[in-house]
Amino acid sequence: MNFLTIGHRGVMGVEPENTLRSFVAAQHAGLDLIELDLHLSKDGALVVMHDAEVDRTTDGSGPIAEKTLAELRQLDAGRGERVPVFEEVLDALTTPLQAEIKDVAAARALAEVMHRRDLAGQVEVSSFHDEAIDEIARLVPGARTALIASRYGTDVVDRAVDVGAATVCLNIRRLTLEVVERARKADLRIIGWVVNTQDQLRLVRALGLDGATTDYPEIKRTGRFTA
Repeated sequence: MNFLTIGHRGVMGVEPENTLRSFVAAQHAGLDLIELDLHLSKDGALVVMHDAEVDRTTDGSGPIAEKTLAELRQLDAGRGERVPVFEEVLDALTTPLQAEIKDVAAARALAEVMHRRDLAGQVEVSSFHDEAIDEIARLVPGARTALIASRYGTDVVDRAVDVGAATVCLNIRRLTLEVVERARKADLRIIGWVVNTQDQLRLVRALGLDGATTDYPEIKRTGRFTA
């Protein structure tokens, strides 16, 4: 399998994260997969934002869950960009997506869109939460799923196997050869995050990972030649 480069919230190192501008830039850079984050608005819209609150990435404040889509649309998400909904991203891109969900409620909303638009082959669903992965697997049979972990041991492999995930997305600051070997024995794909420097890229290539999530499009170009 070719080494995958995954755009983290688009290319958040150079464009406002989780905006259409960032996603389009990631696609133009030729990244293999584009990662984004999903939350539900007060009125049930599947909006694209990383945090549960809008404070860090917009000119507003407060929880997403307490704002309607119309209210979220009034916010500046960076360089005049508006907070997108998931289906707008789908309409704007042809690059496959990795959609991170934060809870079971978001899993259910995402499952509805995946069924309506036949997205099982285009969207990989990821989460830190086992129960969210479980719910997607139940609602969308055959969906590709990935378990994300920041602080973990070899137990992350068992967790991924238990929920039927095919991939583990692992914080490279915690990554050990023991975890990699155990994941390989379980036939899991391994993605490292966040890979933004040449040293980090050399590490993930030396460990034989399947790909890297990055904030910068340059990793796509240099990743081909780093081993």
